[in-house]
Amino acid sequence: MTKLKNLKDRFMQDSEFREEYARVDEMYSLVETLIRARTTANLTQGEFAERIGITQSAVARLEGGRVSPSFSTLRRYAEATGTRLIVKLVQTGD
Repeated sequence: MTKLKNLKDRFMQDSEFREEYARVDEMYSLVETLIRARTTANLTQGEFAERIGITQSAVARLEGGRVSPSFSTLRRYAEATGTRLIVKLVQTGD
């Protein structure tokens, strides 16, 4: 049986796969950050949605990675969870 790490290592040798993986990984990293901020603030999706004036299903879509949040939404996430939004652009290794 192939281990997941070995399979990923093999796929990562393909440049198209690496590019898509990096693109998707950025989104999942953002989603993870949003969920962590909300749960650290001890808020359910419903409670959080009420705080920022959206529906619980909209929070679920954001946290599921099915939609990209606007800058305004990210700011509201930060305010509602007692965190601070920092946006940073970094040079790529290309």
